Amino acid sequence: MKREMRTAVYDDELRIEAYRFEGIMQPFPNHFHRHYVIGLVEGGQRVLSCKNREYVLESGSVVIFNPGDSHACVQSDGGTFDYRGLNIGEQTMLGLAEEITGKHMLPGFSENVVWDGEIACQVRSLHRMIMEETGDFGREETLLFLISLLIQKFGQPFESCVLECRREIGRACEYMEQHFGERIYLDQICRYAGLSKSALLRAFTKEKGVTPYRYLEAVRIGAAKRMLAEGVPPAETAMRTGFSDQSHFANYFSQFIGLAPGLYRDVFSAGAGRAAGRDEGETGAETRRVERDEAGAKARRVGRDEAGDSSGYKRDSKGGGYHGE
Repeated sequence: MKREMRTAVYDDELRIEAYRFEGIMQPFPNHFHRHYVIGLVEGGQRVLSCKNREYVLESGSVVIFNPGDSHACVQSDGGTFDYRGLNIGEQTMLGLAEEITGKHMLPGFSENVVWDGEIACQVRSLHRMIMEETGDFGREETLLFLISLLIQKFGQPFESCVLECRREIGRACEYMEQHFGERIYLDQICRYAGLSKSALLRAFTKEKGVTPYRYLEAVRIGAAKRMLAEGVPPAETAMRTGFSDQSHFANYFSQFIGLAPGLYRDVFSAGAGRAAGRDEGETGAETRRVERDEAGAKARRVGRDEAGDSSGYKRDSKGGGYHGE
């Protein structure tokens, strides 16, 4: 069986994350992101469920998720999965879209899975340049070409591909986003939203594609990513995001993100002290990387100083109501 390897790199100049999963078998439960995801399948076969539709992913499949698109996937061929992914924050995408279209408007992409050789080539090329820290301004050029292609072929205003959110569902989301660090009960959400439990569960799941609890989990994980990127230790992050203990937090984070919290934090560790509120971990001007082997026993980070020289280290990466448990 192919050795499992998970690599994550953050490119400060482009302000995007790049993931590379090789030889993985891990299923991903139904969840959503607050950023855009553009991915390319390099090997293996999976069944993807996204917004009440099922797709078969195989080599050459390009996946496109708008912020809020609920999705889940599981291996279907008994083998392993190879995948390249790019995570693009809303503010970064807004700047790219404005550069391309001249309009200050987030794009929405009408398709979640496409088979397009030109787009696949652009994704692979950009991903490799980020991973290998090459390309100079060619990385930005390729990113602009890629987003231009996606907007040209599948673009529409972001609002038009998001279901209209009823006032009560909006209030339920608002409550969870404001109180995710606390122990939350379904009764509290229902009172704030003005719906009964059964009405809330039916309406919320239909509107969002996920249950209220799954939505809360995604909010907590999103907040945890921001804290870890800012250098907050995993134990403190677990406490501040409403998880009952660090072990439960580590399990949930790995389940959703595919990396342990400590490894994810290492991607940004060279940028300690950066200002809060920047888009998807924006920092200075360098690229940061972590890698994990099949047992999760080793991690490697490679940073570059201002002269472009490489330095790195190896370390052991041992870990560590509506309440994370």
